[in-house]
Amino acid sequence: MRSKSYYWLALFMCFFAISCDNTEDGSYVDPITIYEKVNGNWGLTNLKMVDEFAKANKIEPSEENLSTFFNYEDFKINFSVDEKNKPTSYEVTGNVPPLFAPKGYWELSSDFQQTNASAVKIYLYSDAAKTQKTDELRVTSVPGNNDEMEFQLVHSSGGTPFVTYVFKLNAIN
Repeated sequence: MRSKSYYWLALFMCFFAISCDNTEDGSYVDPITIYEKVNGNWGLTNLKMVDEFAKANKIEPSEENLSTFFNYEDFKINFSVDEKNKPTSYEVTGNVPPLFAPKGYWELSSDFQQTNASAVKIYLYSDAAKTQKTDELRVTSVPGNNDEMEFQLVHSSGGTPFVTYVFKLNAIN
């Protein structure tokens, strides 16, 4: 009887020893930046214009879907990065009226999504040195495993927004 209990104890100790094996998790890699997520070609799935004055004063309609007007279904944008995932140029293609400069250079306000309420912004520039800012896009939905992105372009007068364009895009492979 005693030999059976030693047998179970020995068997238990073997399993315990095997379970203490350290797993190799691989080497450290840098975290994924928003530049890596935004990089590439994007096609428009929806473009909405929001009249900020009408919205603030509860006047209907305050929103208009522009996706099928003015050839916006052809809207595509490419954000390029270099081999170190640093932003280089962007270009809008498609026969669409420009809501912002159709080509230039870009950078983000932050490499990573912020934990506070502020949205990451895409700054658009006319020059490679990034000294002449032309527009600013507010990223409201960062691309993730669903390959979707949303950004807003806000037009203001005297610091008061009067119209916001909401772009919803899907990654194009």
